[in-house]
Amino acid sequence: MSGERLDLDAVAVDPVCAVRVPAAVALRRLVLPLSVVDGALHVAVADAADRAAAEAVRQATGLEVVAHAADPQQLRAYLLRIYGDGRGPAAPGPAGGPSAEDPVALVDGLLRAAQLRHASDIHLDPDASGVRVRFRTDGELEEVRRVPAALQSGVTSRLKVMAGLDIAERRAPQDGAFTWRAPGAANRLPPLDVRLATLPVRHGERLTLRLLETDGERLTLDGLGLSAADRAVFGDVLAQPHGLVLLTGPTGSGKTTTLYAAIRLLLERHPLNILTVEDPIEYEIPGVSQAEVDASDKVNFTKALRSLLRHDPDVIMIGEVRDAESLDTAVKAALTGHLVLSTLHTNDAVGTVARLADMGLEAHLAAATLRLAVAQRLVRALCPHCRVAAEDGAGFRPKGCLACAGRGYRGRTGLFELFRPDAEIASLIARRAPVEEIRAAARAKGMRTLAEDAAEKCRLGVTTRAEAMLKC
Repeated sequence: MSGERLDLDAVAVDPVCAVRVPAAVALRRLVLPLSVVDGALHVAVADAADRAAAEAVRQATGLEVVAHAADPQQLRAYLLRIYGDGRGPAAPGPAGGPSAEDPVALVDGLLRAAQLRHASDIHLDPDASGVRVRFRTDGELEEVRRVPAALQSGVTSRLKVMAGLDIAERRAPQDGAFTWRAPGAANRLPPLDVRLATLPVRHGERLTLRLLETDGERLTLDGLGLSAADRAVFGDVLAQPHGLVLLTGPTGSGKTTTLYAAIRLLLERHPLNILTVEDPIEYEIPGVSQAEVDASDKVNFTKALRSLLRHDPDVIMIGEVRDAESLDTAVKAALTGHLVLSTLHTNDAVGTVARLADMGLEAHLAAATLRLAVAQRLVRALCPHCRVAAEDGAGFRPKGCLACAGRGYRGRTGLFELFRPDAEIASLIARRAPVEEIRAAARAKGMRTLAEDAAEKCRLGVTTRAEAMLKC
């Protein structure tokens, strides 16, 4: 056993490890499984001299156990957070156990485990033998358990009821949402907003759950991975009274998160009238009027935008510029004294110019309104506690420790490319200069590409070359 007292706030708890120890044993013995590192299961215990606790874990898991003494009060709080009231496993595990025949407890366990693991999505894929459950954590999919075929219907129905869907409809896709709170008065987990989508497949219904913690306080530009220079440029553009700011990149690259962070910065600077139209609203931001597009098309992007302009906004945020009509409305708003923030699908920042032209926007209007285009990608961030220098001397590689639950990575960070047209570049856009010419002019003025930002973050040990090559 290690003699140094462990601060549980400084380590990552893998909830999948927790299920390997019965809740009753963990709560009675005051022992918390943390994660598997280098083939050994590391646990936190209240009493470093209590060898029986480590032995109980070894017998339950069959793994070598490394025990770390922790503060008993802190340990009890974490045990309640992980195991809840102890009546069933809080994390997904093999069939059996107290909640094996209880879809309600099983769903609660999956949601609790996904939240503790900081997963962004849960995928439930049915096949002939049951349901494969996978979490997407830091952009990576991992299988965490299988649900027996006998429980498939119960789990599906439970989730559909929570989302307000028709449980009798099994042949058509459905979409819904709900807010989940961990059961038990002692839980310390924040509420979780869940977006549920169903899809009929051969062996039942496939379910995808998008998980959104109801904590918009952490959405700031400082936490996105922008360099100091890029952060200054972004902040300067947001100080402008009007114009068009576009975030670009593929689905899942963090564009919406950056938009929310920009809005929070604007709110901190001035008392502004900020309105948004989104599909869906991912985070509620106090002080912002947020409209959500609905499936019946009573509120679509174009209708909402036209209505928003009648409410005297200073800033408008549009979830996505989807078509020529919504683009036209956004550009008119930018021309008439509004700062408009939105997203667009392009490969790089300068490519925004070509994309706007493809959507029918006149070149002189693009030149007059475009204030900033930001291309971004998300990559896994190396754990700063255990990263090691790569053997070839180029950057760093992951290792694995208690702080990252043995993964070697901890969270994600952004790669950015900021294209800010000045008067000279705006004139190139207005005369329909080729994108290559516009890009060369921007590079001559100091624009750093996505690849260059990635190379710098690899050099500093923020991420790895393998991660960067996947995204750039």
